[in-house]
Order: sequence, then C-alpha cells, then structure tokens
Amino acid sequence: MSTINAPFNSRRSFLQTMAAVGVGTAATRLTAQEKIILAPPEEQAVDLTLPEPVKRKLGWAIVGLGKLAIEEILPAFAESKYSKPTALVSGHPDKAGKIADYYGIGQEHIYNYDNYDKLANDETVDVIYIVLPNSMHAEFTIRGLKAGKHVFCEKPMAGNVDECEQMIKASQETGKKLGIAYRLHYEPMNMKVMQLCKEKAFGDIKLFSSSNCQDVKAPNIRLSKELDGGPLGDIGIYSINAARYCIGQEPTEVFATAYHGDDVRFREVPQSVAYTMKYPGDVLASCECSFSTTESRRFRVVGTEGFVEMDPSFSYRGLKLFSQNAEKQLIQHSLPQVDHFASEMDDFSQCVLQNRETKTPGEMGLLDAKIIAALQKSIESGRAETV
Repeated sequence: MSTINAPFNSRRSFLQTMAAVGVGTAATRLTAQEKIILAPPEEQAVDLTLPEPVKRKLGWAIVGLGKLAIEEILPAFAESKYSKPTALVSGHPDKAGKIADYYGIGQEHIYNYDNYDKLANDETVDVIYIVLPNSMHAEFTIRGLKAGKHVFCEKPMAGNVDECEQMIKASQETGKKLGIAYRLHYEPMNMKVMQLCKEKAFGDIKLFSSSNCQDVKAPNIRLSKELDGGPLGDIGIYSINAARYCIGQEPTEVFATAYHGDDVRFREVPQSVAYTMKYPGDVLASCECSFSTTESRRFRVVGTEGFVEMDPSFSYRGLKLFSQNAEKQLIQHSLPQVDHFASEMDDFSQCVLQNRETKTPGEMGLLDAKIIAALQKSIESGRAETV
C-alpha cells in the first residue's frame, strides 16, 4: 500500500504525510479565506435535526391473529414511534403463545374471545386493534369501547349500516375514540393525490376509474357470506373511499352488477363486481373488483386540464404516482415510501395522546357502508339506486 492511500488517524499524521509527498508546506500557506470553516465544537450544524425523545408509547392489543395481523401489522410496530404491542386476543392459544414470545409480550396478556372483556383490567393496553372477520367487527369494537379502551377497527367497518351506527354510538357513550383503518390516508402518495385534487391541479374533475382485483384461493374467510365476505366490501371499498378523497363529494346514485360463475369458490359471494357511482356536477366513477383475476390495483382521476393516476395505488408497498398537466407533461412523483400500518397506528396513538380527532373516524366507515348497501341493493334489483 502506498503512503498516499494510508489511513490518517489524526490531523498531525495527515500533515506529516502531506509534507512527505511535498504538499505540506503549501497546505500551511492557506489564507483565512481559503481555510475550511468548521463549526465550533459546542455548536451543531444548522441543518441537523436531533431526534426528540418519545415520552410514551401507547400499548396496543391485537385482536385476531390472521395473515394480515401476523405478516403486516405486528411487524409494523418495529417502525412505530408511539405504539407498541402489549396484548394479543386469539382463539388459538398455541399460536398466540408463540407470537407473544417473539414480541416480548407476557403470557398473562394473552386473551381469547370469551375473556376478551378482561382487557378492561389490563393497564398495559390503551388501544384495541380489531383485525377479525368483517362479521365480528361490531361486537368486538363495542365490547372493547365498553372495556374502556380506544378502538381502531379494520375496514370495512362492519357488515351493515346499523352495526356501524351502533359502533359510533358506543364510542360517543364511552368517550373513547374510534378509528377505522383506512391506511392510505396516512400514505404520502395517496395524500399527495388528495392535495392535488383539492387544489384542482387538473381543473374540474369529471371522471374517476379504479380497479382492485386479486386471486383469492380457498379456504379463505373472505369467501364466506356468513362472515360478510365478498369482493365489494373487502377490496371494492378501496375504490369507493378513493373516489371520495379524490372527488370530494358523496355519490347520489349507484349501479352495480355481480357475477358468480361456475367456480365453487364463489357459491356464497360474487367473484366479480362492476359498479358506477354518479356525483353532483356531472362526475362519474367507474370501478371494478374481483377475487378471481390477476392483481390489479390502480385508479385514475381525469379533469378538464389533466389527470392523475396511481398504479399500483392500493398495495402495501411499491406505489407509483403519475400526473399530466395542461401542457401535456407527464410527471412521475417521487415521494417517500412508508410502512402504512406503522403510520396509521402512530397517528391514532397521537390522537389519543393529544386528545384530537382521527382523520378516519367511524363516520367515514359509515359513509362507505351506506354506499356499499346501495350497491348491493342495485345488484339485487338490477337498476340504479339512490344512496
């Protein structure tokens, strides 16, 4: 190794080495203007932001240990600043025990669906996250609120409008917060779309189109009518909600058609649903959802002066955002990727800590439930229905 490439352990060794190769004398002749300006040792650089200590992380109980909870929600706590897992609720004690050991949760903080209400006495739990089949959302949300805990519930909020209203009433009566897990409201690219649409960056919005499709293999709870499964509530709700945060209005009329086919997976729920939603101001949304196709997760908003689209838009990661302005310039927007679940859980934790309202309250879930009910009515009647 040559001398010039040797590591320098100190300023003195650096100058000695430079002198050895004939540059030391020149280095000592630098004028005041030429010298490198260093910050005083007692001061930090002006562009350096030191992390603030987190005073308290809220404890979360995860209710339901299915694929979503195990593969996405629980790992997301590693990225969370204000949230931590402190309890589990499951009908499978062996599985719950293994998961508790992995995440450092004491065995005394494992509950089942029968003793679930004992969470009221668990001081480590501040928030309950409902990750159960859709048909169980209302019961366990209401029981959780009555146990004195704040509740964050997966979407769809519940199986019908009446259950949504009961959940909201329980939140109001107990004084505990109720949030619905619309994770895309906490994701930077979807948030950017909301901003652009609100600012009318593409003129007046006229059309919204969306596709959320995947191939669901049996056995799967989403293929059960008794558990309120089916593509419309499970994945169609993404398009319904995205249409709202892009268009900024509620639909007045909807029309839907569903297809079952001969596949035995779809004896109880449709395999595909296509639907349209009409909004004030001559705005039309056209959407599709399916449990029997290759993956398709995208939406496009078309205005009088441009458009914005995301493809993919509803996935957990790898989202892409494009827009075209009035000058026909196609732009790909570069925004940070975040863990959707960590982002939404931390925001809800801060809502509790700061006693502020969540961006995705029960009322939002109720609005979507009313649209889904109208779409299901249209499927049955074969005609357009009002919302």
